[in-house]
Amino acid sequence: MSASLLPPSLCVLERGWLSSNNILGFAGERAELIDSGYVSHAAQTVALVERALDGRRLTRLINTHAHSDHIGGNAALQTAFGCEIAVPAGIDARIAEWDEEALLLSPLGQRAARFRHDALLRAGEHFEFGGLVWQAIAVPGHDMDALAFHNAEKRVLISGDALWRNGFGVIFSELLAHPGDGGGIAATRATLDALARLPVDVVIPGHGAPFVEVDDAFARAYRRLDGFAADIESLARHALKVIVAFALLERRRLPRRELPAFLAGLSFAQSVNARYLGDDNETLAAWLATDLIRAGALRDEDGDLVA
Repeated sequence: MSASLLPPSLCVLERGWLSSNNILGFAGERAELIDSGYVSHAAQTVALVERALDGRRLTRLINTHAHSDHIGGNAALQTAFGCEIAVPAGIDARIAEWDEEALLLSPLGQRAARFRHDALLRAGEHFEFGGLVWQAIAVPGHDMDALAFHNAEKRVLISGDALWRNGFGVIFSELLAHPGDGGGIAATRATLDALARLPVDVVIPGHGAPFVEVDDAFARAYRRLDGFAADIESLARHALKVIVAFALLERRRLPRRELPAFLAGLSFAQSVNARYLGDDNETLAAWLATDLIRAGALRDEDGDLVA
């Protein structure tokens, strides 16, 4: 998408799927940033942001939610630029106590560097970013405390993982709840309904390029959600494929014979498998490897799974 479709005070650093996009907002000699990517990319994130700042001072970093691919660079950016960090109010305790279980770090086999947050951002609150006024919007589902940011004047939505061009982030909250609760799916539907009512011409997602095909994106998101609601096992399998693919993006390769043991070490994978699938780890690993290879997400190189 042409950068001219975005307000000139915004700059989107589009990243790969291991790291969320970084969104810079410029106001005179100051700048602010939304989301910081994954921890293994932290040095690259600092370099990219420093170049984009072009001498400006980074004063604040805001997170849409607390997943590893959005907060992993927080500590490095705070050290490099001395910026304040604002997080959604609902994740305050998780961050302060650095609860790796609640942050879905240890359950998913992911990492992040501990950081200190300075302020909280609440749903409904208005704030300035890039010389524009934004409203924080509650977008539960993928993360129950996540926020999106909307500027009504320029009709821009910074959606985090609540809306992508081809869907949305894994509904972890549904799979972590008691079977049959439907909480995460219902929350995701309410989120899509709320976002669809906003005046939006351009969406800046947490992953992928900014896009203007807003109606089509919502239609795709609703179709995907309807599919998961009708077949919860498909959501469970989708989630497991996502966390394995993410792990390989970081590790680059994993001996195929070690995949069952890798899954056995992930409490999220074990819980989801026990609740919805009922496979042993060998069977589950064989299916995951085959399906991800067929989809082109992984390849087999002499017995190694390679991203």
